[in-house]
Amino acid sequence: MTKTRVEKDSMGELNVPHDALYGAQTQRAINNFPVSGQRLPEPFIRALITVKKAAALANMKLEALDESRGKAILSACDELLNSDDVMAHFPVDVFQTGSGTSSNMNANEVIATVASRYLKETFHPNETIHPNDHVNYGQSSNDVIPTTIHVSAALELEKNLIPAVETLIAQIEEKAESVSQYCKTGRTHLMDAMPIRMDQSLLSWSAQLKQQVSTLRSHQPAIQSLAQGGTAVGTGINAHPDFATTFADTISELTELKFTPAENFFAVIGSQDTAVSLSGAVKSLAVTMMKISNDLRWMNSGPLAGLGEIALEALQPGSSIMPGKVNPVIPEAVAMASAQVIGNDGAITVGGQSGNFELNVMLPMIASNLLSSITLMTNSVSLIGEKAIKTFSVNKEALEEVLYRNPVLVTALNPVIGYAKAAEIAKVAYKENKPILEVAEAMTDIPKDELTALLDPKKLTSNR
Repeated sequence: MTKTRVEKDSMGELNVPHDALYGAQTQRAINNFPVSGQRLPEPFIRALITVKKAAALANMKLEALDESRGKAILSACDELLNSDDVMAHFPVDVFQTGSGTSSNMNANEVIATVASRYLKETFHPNETIHPNDHVNYGQSSNDVIPTTIHVSAALELEKNLIPAVETLIAQIEEKAESVSQYCKTGRTHLMDAMPIRMDQSLLSWSAQLKQQVSTLRSHQPAIQSLAQGGTAVGTGINAHPDFATTFADTISELTELKFTPAENFFAVIGSQDTAVSLSGAVKSLAVTMMKISNDLRWMNSGPLAGLGEIALEALQPGSSIMPGKVNPVIPEAVAMASAQVIGNDGAITVGGQSGNFELNVMLPMIASNLLSSITLMTNSVSLIGEKAIKTFSVNKEALEEVLYRNPVLVTALNPVIGYAKAAEIAKVAYKENKPILEVAEAMTDIPKDELTALLDPKKLTSNR
């Protein structure tokens, strides 16, 4: 049997694993919420500990927390943040009380336990650190958890997702330059259309991604606006009047990212509009990544019975029964991740609707899904850049084989011979499976040299 100790909270005594850093309230949450076995993501937990550290520093600056306890809390937070197995101390299920109180108290209890050890080591054997009175001083779960959602998402956005997308943009543009000499058949409705250059196709992806970065950056001021200082309902009860400002300045110093107090605490505690909006932006990025993934899959299809325009890097056997088969595994993985992000956004949207009066009550789910989406997109854009965009090769023969036989090339003759005559030529070329140049030469009096110039696919890719 697991060795236990007795812990006590306002509801009474409870057995807790002997070596656990958490206390009774965390254990109650473990007992009450055996829902998914899924914990809040590590970036959230680390941001939560950082919020507690910033709160302790702010309270020390405002002389609301004595120096010995404050230093002990800071040391405890640093020990946890430097730990490789910090998640072992945060076992509460994502699907818990909607305010995230269980996770807030989990952090308070763990930090209090470690901080109390520091007090004893620094010759304060009779002093203790209380989870509520000291670690949670001037705070409420109702402003801590919304703050942690914003801090964790802001850090992941600035330090991971946006740099990853910008790297992908650079990789696409570098690849576009290296394949600019190739022309391919353009496609609309999945049907042959006018030719385009390979670089034009790739640079359309780059332009999409640049727009997504611009959209993500537009959400940064709001996500870096914090609820901390609003306490339980937005009135700031039990917090120092200057706590919100001091806290924002302090966590800005700790994270090297500029945070500010919210203009209206009632709004950021009672709703999760900012998280919903940011999730929508990440979903929009997922839609772009789905488009890029599917374009790569189609261009790579074959190699004999499909388009076969490019060859993606062969990374693993593609079939357990068909020898030699190789599949576009990276675009498929990214497409699935994109689908998951779209699903996460749906749940976050429902969660955002659950702002009842002064508190949103789906905060842990919103936090988990938002950070999951950001992580999925960060990893996906890095993966597709390194293992698909940078490494695919162009099948010049496959491109040219169909390019010059494309009846749609006759569009270039419209200004010279008219739409009706051009359509007639296209039909004959398609029916007889002949190059458009050959049919146009036979059906018009335009000299071959002039036709060759008019129907040059590369010239048709530019209107200049």
